[in-house]
Amino acid sequence: MAYPLLGRSPVELDEWSELKRYAAELKGTTIAQLFVDDPGRSERLKLSVGPAIVDFSKNLIDSSVVGMLIRLARLRGLEDAIDAMWAGQRINTTENRSVLHVALRMQRGSKLMVGGVDVVAEVDSVLDRMADFATAVRTGVFRGATGKPIETVVNIGIGGSYLGPEMATLALQEYAIRDIAFEFVSNVDPAAIASIIERCNPETTLFVVASKTFTTLETMTNAGAARQWILDQLGDREDVIAHHFCAVSTSLQLVSDFGIDSRNTFGFWDFVGGRYSVDSAVGLSLMIAIGPERFRSFLAGFAEIDAHMRSSPLESNVPVLMGLLAVWYRNFWGAQTQAVLPYSERLRRLPAYLQQLVMESNGKSVRLDGSGVEYNTGAVIWGEPGTDGQHAFYQLMHQGTTLIPADFILFAEPVAGPPGQQDMLVANGLAQSAALAFGRSDAELRDAGIAEELIPHKRMPGNRPSTVLLFPQLTPRVLGSLIALYEHSVFTQGVIWGINSFDQWGVELGKEMAARLVGPLAGAKPPDLAGMDASTASLVAEYRHLRGRPNA
Repeated sequence: MAYPLLGRSPVELDEWSELKRYAAELKGTTIAQLFVDDPGRSERLKLSVGPAIVDFSKNLIDSSVVGMLIRLARLRGLEDAIDAMWAGQRINTTENRSVLHVALRMQRGSKLMVGGVDVVAEVDSVLDRMADFATAVRTGVFRGATGKPIETVVNIGIGGSYLGPEMATLALQEYAIRDIAFEFVSNVDPAAIASIIERCNPETTLFVVASKTFTTLETMTNAGAARQWILDQLGDREDVIAHHFCAVSTSLQLVSDFGIDSRNTFGFWDFVGGRYSVDSAVGLSLMIAIGPERFRSFLAGFAEIDAHMRSSPLESNVPVLMGLLAVWYRNFWGAQTQAVLPYSERLRRLPAYLQQLVMESNGKSVRLDGSGVEYNTGAVIWGEPGTDGQHAFYQLMHQGTTLIPADFILFAEPVAGPPGQQDMLVANGLAQSAALAFGRSDAELRDAGIAEELIPHKRMPGNRPSTVLLFPQLTPRVLGSLIALYEHSVFTQGVIWGINSFDQWGVELGKEMAARLVGPLAGAKPPDLAGMDASTASLVAEYRHLRGRPNA
């Protein structure tokens, strides 16, 4: 079967109709009853992959559901799609690009030829240059313009160029060098860059500017503000910029025009989307933080899941099953959202990172052939670390009227602090997963002596599905594995829905309109508002009035 699978909707398949009918039947049972009917499900639906133990047993599934989902995946060409991605076929059809984030973490010395170019060799070359630069910064060989070693690294980017490095650096702070502080800025709000600069010493600050084109509006606006601050503080000389800026970009001329030394510029490729780029040169600030060796361990975690994804049968392929479960709940149970609940303070930015990964990838309403979808695609991703979320939104998850599938991410060993508290943390995560699944019945409440009039209020209906992902400890390798699981789950969903998970045209229109509005908002002369919609024109006038700028 060729990939991409064009011109055919999944709803045309018998398996889709069977899943729809079976979901209606399962709505008459409960997760608790599924355990009664199948006493071995807790072991049968618990799989190991790399460092992870993934327990699917508290989901609204049985062997029939899994079988139908696997058949659906095969009929949608998932196995061919996996082969096509690894072969470098241009499965990003709207941009005519390969999708090869998996090449970023292939074992050194392996080969992947695409268009006559060994992609892995190119990746290794960039990684080696990154390692040399990161080591120079970490050891004080690379210094600021006044000869002082770097004490603060500021990552300037947006989207994946910000979310990936920030999330990973926060997650792995126990492995980071202690002599250097790390800051991250993305928002074009002037207060964002101002709050970073006020904490920095210009003599000891290095800015990492991450923009593939070196034209990204928000990133270059913040980079321009940082550049001017450095020049104001240290003198208006081009060599000052070379000592305090490096770039992650492919636009060498624009980088040079900015004043950044080409030796401190690190490229990445069109076959790597921003939300898949933390393991590329976009992860330079992370490599400076944790060092080249641990960054290689981070990549090895990705590679371990990649190998599993590519070679494991669909029936035991963990990221495939994660993706199929997302389809199951989105299309057959009406779930609009999915909660990601890391029981780790260090992973507090993981839900935001996964929001971009999932929602930018699969927030699509058009199939690969340009036809509109007639079914739901990507869910809204959200979440907070446990146990904070338990005292915020878990009430709705337990007793609300909306089905919210949840992923609980747990770790056996703490990364810091009193080790006994880890037991309490994990106990909370496991308890919440069990309470969501099994609830608390009226009979149990009566046995506990609860007053009859309070029973309706204290009743916990249960039957709320969740998956538990249990890891030994949050390490660079484990973090890479965790990210890769979600990457391949997203890919699986996209193949089932027949959409392109690797473009993001939906973000372009707003950016174009913003660029056109800057002039009318900021100009000293009254703007020409012709061609604007009435609402926007009125608000432009109100804004100019508040800023003391003439409207007429």
